[in-house]
Amino acid sequence: MSKTLIILKPDCLEQKHVGSVFDRFEKAGFEIIGTKMIRLTPELLRAHYAHVADKPFYPEIEAFMSSRPVIVVALKGEDVVAKVRDLLGPTDSRKAAKGTIRGDFGTEMMKNVVHASDSDENARIELARFFKPEELFA
Repeated sequence: MSKTLIILKPDCLEQKHVGSVFDRFEKAGFEIIGTKMIRLTPELLRAHYAHVADKPFYPEIEAFMSSRPVIVVALKGEDVVAKVRDLLGPTDSRKAAKGTIRGDFGTEMMKNVVHASDSDENARIELARFFKPEELFA
């Protein structure tokens, strides 16, 4: 069993898709082992998006991701990183097939409902960034 980090983005909360997204993860067989609502600080966002923090579009990411609280979720399951990414569809919601989370609920590249870790290594790093060990129940 592996673990991954999910962030339900501001557009997910604003459009009231949280329950639908949780439902899809649970129906896919994943176990929710941690969840909390937080407001992302500039420092946390800069660490999380360090790979693009020097790009000209980064301020737009920071403004969007800090525009309202988000829900961070730890999921556990067999090959969870790859399977969650398949369930989500491509990062650009406009290219995501109907039936995927982003295809059904997303509207663009940034407003794509959910962030998900892109590798097992990044999942470990991201889970440690957002959760204390005692906040995970698996």
